[in-house]
Amino acid sequence: MSRITVQAASLAQDLTGLVPGGRVLTDTESLLRYSHDDAEWAPYETPLAVVLASATEEVANVVRYAAQRGLHVVPRGAGTGLSGGANSVANCIVLSLELMTAILEIDTDERLAVAQAGVINDVLRQAVGRVGLWYPPDPASSAISTIGGNAATNAGGICCVKYGVTRDYVLGMTVVLADGEIVHLGHRTAKGVTGYDLTGLMVGSEGTLGIITEVTVKLLPLSGREEKGIIGYFPSLRAAGDAVAAVSAAGVVPAALELIDHTCLRAVDEWLGLGLPGDVEVLLLAKIDEPGTTGADLADRLAGIFTDSGGTNIEQATDPEEIDRLFLARRMAYPALERLGPVLTEDVCVPRSAVPEMLSRIQSSAVKHNVVIANIAHAGDGNLHPLIIAPVGALAAVARAKTAFDEIVDDCRELGGTVTGEHGVGLLKLPGAAEELEQRVISLHGSIKSALDPLGTLNPGKAFPQQTQP
Repeated sequence: MSRITVQAASLAQDLTGLVPGGRVLTDTESLLRYSHDDAEWAPYETPLAVVLASATEEVANVVRYAAQRGLHVVPRGAGTGLSGGANSVANCIVLSLELMTAILEIDTDERLAVAQAGVINDVLRQAVGRVGLWYPPDPASSAISTIGGNAATNAGGICCVKYGVTRDYVLGMTVVLADGEIVHLGHRTAKGVTGYDLTGLMVGSEGTLGIITEVTVKLLPLSGREEKGIIGYFPSLRAAGDAVAAVSAAGVVPAALELIDHTCLRAVDEWLGLGLPGDVEVLLLAKIDEPGTTGADLADRLAGIFTDSGGTNIEQATDPEEIDRLFLARRMAYPALERLGPVLTEDVCVPRSAVPEMLSRIQSSAVKHNVVIANIAHAGDGNLHPLIIAPVGALAAVARAKTAFDEIVDDCRELGGTVTGEHGVGLLKLPGAAEELEQRVISLHGSIKSALDPLGTLNPGKAFPQQTQP
């Protein structure tokens, strides 16, 4: 189908008929605000309009309208993505699901919940916690990111080293397909293998195969967990990396194992005044949640591994407020650094045994390219987040930052890693994905996209590289 030029006035009028109540935005400020996510330097275009949908049927109406007129649709949650996956493309409608905030069901017997896509992760966790249940996936952005966005990117988080990522908890979903049809995927039972795993296919597809409007997630019991924090200070990134590799080699699986370097600690403390240590090079922060003597023994083992790897001032914390304070420092590292200037966020994942070497290479890249690279990491599963900072308007520094970004991706792949652990490919990771994926595998991606979205309506150009023609 050829693309049809649609006049802004007639488009707004048409969309208002589909989504009433002043939820079609065409003013310049709104178009700019909704044109990109939090990924620095990822390209974006000005959308034709922004639609704030409040129901699955409205999403379907907009998608159907766009498909019939040869327009694109870019779905969006809270806009907290870090890869450009929600960035506007030419000739598109940005379709926001941020108003779809209802928790539709919490079933305590079957331990599941059904939530609309716009529900904030922490809101769901708090709601199920009030009835004694727990939703484990907890990205660092859990206070501001949505369940729909988490599913679209297969978000990970602080607890994923032990409890897994979003895909491990999604039982089913409601999806609007590229032609506007509404389908229901998955199941509500503890087991279910009828047909292909289309639910798993949609998780992590970044809105390119369908728009997720409702998600059914499994829950765990909240009781029976006794959290203990283990804190260790390390003289270098390499030493902290050695501790991470040693934890893995010892077969210890903590509930969390996070790395925060001195740049991040200083930025967070200057912003929030949490009383964090100012003279520490690297902090490793672990969490054990097994109860009783089992948890105490594991905490002692972790503390011993930290000490043997060069850690000092090893402490164990059992006060929930103290544990929350330390993990808050980890969660707030990225926004704290944003206050210092634009941040280009990496999201590489390497084998845990390669964490020490990868951290050393990141440090070398910072020196080599004369850029500031702060480091946070879900270290327990090898998911590293180097944060490259460039001053506003410093074009030379931006160029160096991009060069360092590419070098880190290459180093990650050389060490047997993957170019994105949880942020998604979006736009920023397309070159790295093209290097990582075999040509036949890229072709398979294209075949799936063509089968589900033959007109290229949904979020085109994202999530996977285009196939190279022979």
